[in-house]
Formats: sequence, C-alpha cells, structure tokens
Amino acid sequence: MLPLPASIQTHDGAFTLRSTTGLGGDRRFTAASRWLRGVLQASTGFDLDARIDLRTDSIAFIQDDAVPAGGYRLSVEDDGVRITASDASGAFSGAVTLTQLLPAAVNRQGLVDGIEWRIPATTIDDAPRFGWRGVMLDVARHFLPKADVLRFIDVAARHKLNVLHFHLTDDQGWRVQIDAYPRLTEVGAWRSESAHGAARQAPGDGRPHGGFYTKDDLREIVAYAAARCVTVVPEINAPGHARAVIAAYPELGVSDVPQEPDEPSVWTRWGINEAILDMGQHTVDFFRTVFDEVMEIFPSEYIGIGGDEAKKGRWAASPSTQSLMVERGIGTVEELQAWFVSQLDAHLSAAGRRAFGWDEILEGGLASGATVASWRGEFGAVAAARSGHDVVACPDDRVYLDYRESELPGEPIPVGPPLTVAEVYALEPVPAELTEAEATHVIGVQANIWTEHIDSARVIDYMAYPRLCALAEVAWVGRERHFAGFETRLEEHLARLDALGVEYRRATGPLPWQERPDAEGRPSTREQRAALVAELTKDIRA
Repeated sequence: MLPLPASIQTHDGAFTLRSTTGLGGDRRFTAASRWLRGVLQASTGFDLDARIDLRTDSIAFIQDDAVPAGGYRLSVEDDGVRITASDASGAFSGAVTLTQLLPAAVNRQGLVDGIEWRIPATTIDDAPRFGWRGVMLDVARHFLPKADVLRFIDVAARHKLNVLHFHLTDDQGWRVQIDAYPRLTEVGAWRSESAHGAARQAPGDGRPHGGFYTKDDLREIVAYAAARCVTVVPEINAPGHARAVIAAYPELGVSDVPQEPDEPSVWTRWGINEAILDMGQHTVDFFRTVFDEVMEIFPSEYIGIGGDEAKKGRWAASPSTQSLMVERGIGTVEELQAWFVSQLDAHLSAAGRRAFGWDEILEGGLASGATVASWRGEFGAVAAARSGHDVVACPDDRVYLDYRESELPGEPIPVGPPLTVAEVYALEPVPAELTEAEATHVIGVQANIWTEHIDSARVIDYMAYPRLCALAEVAWVGRERHFAGFETRLEEHLARLDALGVEYRRATGPLPWQERPDAEGRPSTREQRAALVAELTKDIRA
C-alpha cells in the first residue's frame, strides 16, 4: 500500500464487508466516516448505515489522545474494524488505508459485481513524518475547471497528501473573483492566445484561453478538500509575475519606464516577464484589500504571497521608484521587495494568518512570521531554517512534476532535466547540514505542478502519477526508505489508479496519445540546471 505504514502485524482470519455493516463511532470523525461510507457504498452497493453504537457497528472510529497527531491505529478482526485516532486527519488516513486493504475495484464509482469484499485481519500503527504533505497546482497558466480540481483533490487525498497549494495568479491569468476589483477577472482572467510549446520563439496558437473561480466555486473547493482533511493554501503572486493584474489595473505598474509593445495585456508567452508592481502605497492598499477577500474564502493558516522571480530592472530604472526608496530609507531593490513582503506579512499576521512565499523572499531580509517554500535546491531551506523560519521543501530538481520523466523523444513538451520516479523517491527533505534544532523548521514537503505546458486534467495525470505516489511516501515515512519495496507496492497500487481513472505514465513511456510531436520543448541537463540555481541563489547564500 502507499504510503507504507510504519508498523503492520498480520493475523489469521478476515472481516467480510456486508450490507448489514454499521459504520459509526466518535462524532468528531464524521468527515472520515462519511467519506469511507461513500467510497464503500458506490462500489459494493451495500447499504452501510451510520449508527453511532460501538457495540454493534462493524466499522467504528474511536478517539484516543494517545495516538500521535495525524496518525491512526487500524485493527481488523473477524468481528469488525476499529480505526483509532486522536484527530480528524488521522481518522481519514486510517480510512484510506482500510480501502487499500480491499480489492482495487473498491475505488470505482459504480457497482462492481462478483467480488467478495474481504479485509485481511491485521493491526496497523501509523503516523506521518511531516505535517505538511502537499502538492502545488498551478491553475494560472492553464485554467482547470472546478470539477477537475475536485477530482485532483480526491486522488491526492487518497495518497494521504493533506495540503493543496493553489497557485491562482500569474502573468498569464488571474483566477479568483475579487468583488472590490472586478476587472481582475473581467480582464485579467483571459488572454488572447498561448505560446505553442516551450521553445523561446514558439509561435502563438491563436486560441484565446481563460477562466476563473467564483467565490462560491472556491468555497466549494475548500469544503470538498476539508472533507478529505486537505487544507487549501491559496497563492496570490506579487510583486513579480504581475502582468495579469497590471493588465486589469494599469496604475499598479511602473509607468515611468519603457514598456513592451503589447503592454498592458495579459501575457501570452511563457517564462519570466519584466512587469513588476509599482511600490506606491496605493499598491499596498490594493493588495491588502485583495488578501482580505482571499482570507474570507480560505480559512487556512497559511496564505501564499508569491515573491518569486520578480525582475527588478524597472524599479532600478524608475525615477519615481528611486525617489520612494530614498524616502523610505531603502538602499537596494532587493530591500524594496523585502519591504513590500513585510507589508503583506504584517497584514496577514494581524488577521491571525501566516505569509507563505517562495525562497526569493529571503533576499533582503524576511519578517519573522513568514514561511518559505524552498524551490531552488536546498539553499533556501538551509538559509531559512538557520534564520528561524519554517520551511516546506520543494526543490525543483526533485519535485517539479512538469519536468520530463525521461530522455525518450516522445515525452510531451519536454522542459528541464529528466526527473524519474526513483529520483523523486530519493529526496530527503531535511538538508544534512542542518542541526537537530534547525531541522525542526522543515515542516513538510510538496511537489509542484506548473502548467505552462500542461493544458488538461489528462496531462496532469500523466505528469503527476506515479511520481506523486513516490512523493506521498517521502512525505509520510522516515529517512529509511527502500525503492525496491516501493516499486513492488506501486505495481499493485497502479490497479487502484486504473480504477480511479487516472491516466498515469507507464514505465515504458508515453502512449501515442500522450505524446506532443506538434510542440517543441526546451530540455536541459541536470548540470545546466544546477549551475543556474547556484547563480540564482547567490544572494541568500552570501
């Protein structure tokens, strides 16, 4: 099963699921109970009632504070199943493990005939290594319809992943309704075309693209995720990656420097754009209002503020920006970004939230409450942890699932260096050079799925799985992992993905309809990528 539990003891006998089975227990575990009942009833057709009577219920959830946070004890005997946990997350993970003990067909959403639904007698004691077991989904580059987002969450939750980092804005689109600023979606959610492929001079495809989520859509996504013990962490990217917001509200851009011929407009290319937010007080006030509305939708402790890849050339060339810096006693453009990040951080902190940003926010100094997503190798994780900041490890050379999986010529729109399942599995999220105390600041790990070249749920499936299966096990178990054992379990687990309808990548490579011979890629080697990351991180390693 995936992820591998910490302790398994098998016994003689088995529990057979029947229509008379009662499913109940502690009311604090209602979400896990309801989810499990839905999964079981859809495929088995059994009428599993929801009695709250431990004397008769054959599948019961029991609360016990002695169980570690996020963990569970699953006990299967001839007379029934007990899932014991101290919190809702552990109860849900126990329910997921129970489904993994059943035939893979239990994951189908229609009635399956001809199967005896037997669960082998066993006792499993299990708890996760990290509290943040996440995946970042970029819906700014290619919009993903709500139904596909819900499906993505469901499959991730079945791998005991518990954080969806939801990348909602970028140069190529703004995807969240903000009542105070309607042009963000009226203008910023749509672009005239997209670059066709990853080559730097790729032609435009001539096809308009766009979409956004209403507040009701997002509340539904949050509730659906919460029912699976997944926290949705929204990201509003600033001060770079800002072409879409500046297209909607041009006064937010740096206006006293030369602009590109197509500005202001939502960007139709891929890569890093020169556009950056003006650092006047009106911009700070604008984003405070945006984040106020975001916090009304998303109850998560962490709120993403971006901060990555902000090209600062326009700040350096802008007389008005330079005057602002002098007025504020700011000496460098890196310190100017740090000032802006501190404004957002203070606003979120006042609301009881925590800012979450990419490791560039370390440059120029960082507010004490901010948490860092370390994506440029381990450099950000080391620097942040040593400075007392919490870290989520997501190094691009190990967990960027938009990178091609092999050197095969059929890999769709190859970018970056090859990244295999084995390489994902080999990731150690805690850098070896950290002390034991510093290592406690590494609160988790996540995979990132950027969608410049991923334009549908089918392609997300191909790029994410089974590599996301490997990441799920990295996030759950300790340092001692064995890839050979994972490969054996993965062979069995693929039948579950088949039942769920996940169009994962086969070990032999892409199937014909998963290739993209029409679109040129831009691959690189590991050596090239490592040299670039070393250059990009020189400021936080100084």
